[in-house]
Formats: sequence, C-alpha cells, structure tokens
Amino acid sequence: MRVLIATDGSSHDEAALYLGAQIARQGRKPLTILAVVRHDADRSQAEAALSRARELLQANDLDVQSRVRVGNPAVEIIREAEDGSYDLVIVGERQERHLVRRFLQGSTAVRVVEHAPCAVIVAKGKAGPIRRILLCDSGVQNTSIQHKVGPSLLSRFTAELTGLLTGDEEIVVLHVMSQISAGPGVVGKQLRSNARELIDEHTPEGNLLQEDLDALEKLGVHARAEVRHGLVVDEILAEAQSGDYDLVVIGAYRGEGWQRILLDDQAHRILVQLDRPVLVVR
Repeated sequence: MRVLIATDGSSHDEAALYLGAQIARQGRKPLTILAVVRHDADRSQAEAALSRARELLQANDLDVQSRVRVGNPAVEIIREAEDGSYDLVIVGERQERHLVRRFLQGSTAVRVVEHAPCAVIVAKGKAGPIRRILLCDSGVQNTSIQHKVGPSLLSRFTAELTGLLTGDEEIVVLHVMSQISAGPGVVGKQLRSNARELIDEHTPEGNLLQEDLDALEKLGVHARAEVRHGLVVDEILAEAQSGDYDLVVIGAYRGEGWQRILLDDQAHRILVQLDRPVLVVR
C-alpha cells in the first residue's frame, strides 16, 4: 500500500501524520509526505513543513520520501496521487466550529475526496491507534443510485485497503433504517427491528449485514452488526459519537462521464460534520 500524506505545517496536520505513520508501520510500506505552496518563492515554507512533519513522524523506522509541488493545494495533491499511483491519501482538516461556514466554504480536503483516484482519509480531531472502526455499508448510499455504486463498501474497503487492518480491530457494520427512504415492501416491524432480528428474518438488510459479518470473519476481524432507526446522517453521527470510534468509513461513487468521485448530500454532510477521522472509499 502506497500512502501519501499532505501537509502544510499546520497543527491540524498532526492527526494526518500520526495516522499515516501508523498505517505505514503496519504494512511496512514507504510513506510520502507532500507539501504544496502556491508560489515558487514559498518553497522555504514547504521545506519547513516537511522538516516539522519528519520530526512528528519520528521517522527513524519508516521509509519516508518527501515532495514539494507548486500551485493550488487540492489540485496538486490530486495530481501527485495520480502520478504516484497511491493507494491512500491522508489530508488534515481543521474542525470549523461554525456549521454554516463548514458547508459554504469548500475545503481542500473535500475537493481532494471528490477528485482523488484512490481512497482518502480526512483526519480530524485527536488521532490515536485505529482499534474501533464504524463501517457505514448501506446507510450512506442513496437508493436511487445504488445501481451505479457497484460492489459493496466492505468489498471495496477490504480489496483496496487491507493494509489498514491488523486483526486486532473491532469493526461495527452499521445500517440505518430510515422511514423516509423505506420502500413499499418494508413493513413497519422492520423499521423497529435490531440487527439480530433483521438477520434472523432474512430481510434484504439482514442478508447484507450477515454477508459483511461473514466476510470480516474470514479475514480474522472481530465484527458485529448494528442497526439504528431515524435520519441517516443523524444516526451515523450519533453512533460515531456514542461508540467512540477511531475511524468512520463511508463510500462514494463515480459519476457517469466524469473521472471523479461524487459525494451525495448525505456523504458530504457526514464528512463535514464528523469530529473524527473519516475514510472515504471510492
């Protein structure tokens, strides 16, 4: 797994550097740190950011490479991800307290997520060891575009990012039963059922959860299913907080005719509002 960490020397990059170092050590893979400045005259700032990043990484036991690019930060991060054929990009994100401002101001991290050729972790808050992972395998996807999504989020996660897992993690597979998006064939009882009841009754949601649990068991990962009832974004945010997860995994899909990843409204809101690291799998 090739990992790229973008840094500009800011304090909110520390979470990105910590996560990148952890993942690189687990997979014993090289790590690349990228600093982007807008003008050639600012290269000294980039070198200072890279020097600080190496200190924070405590890089003696890591194969660390560094690169400098000049231009728009989001554009250059994406270009480096493409040119270097990276498997994962990690970007830090400052947590904006003003919620409306978070939505109206397009951040570098969101633009990278939308256009990167690979999975992206947006690192926020205090990063620690990845021990508890919340996998939102069905709650984020819009049912009207599921035929475009392709393989399940779990299959994409395990196929592209097996280097993230050591076998010591606990993964909770979350499905949100939302009355708003429920189809005509979903009975009221199912909108109140827990994960075990859905699995035992072989409902479509239950079958999906069981398939995910079986796949994770084959990988030697401890997993359990969780079902919440309500509005999708609200319930994912609530579960992330109450379960104190170290990483939340959501999915994105490719739009037709564009070499880019499109975030639907739900995924965008989750990415913006969560206060902890978010992995967006393409």
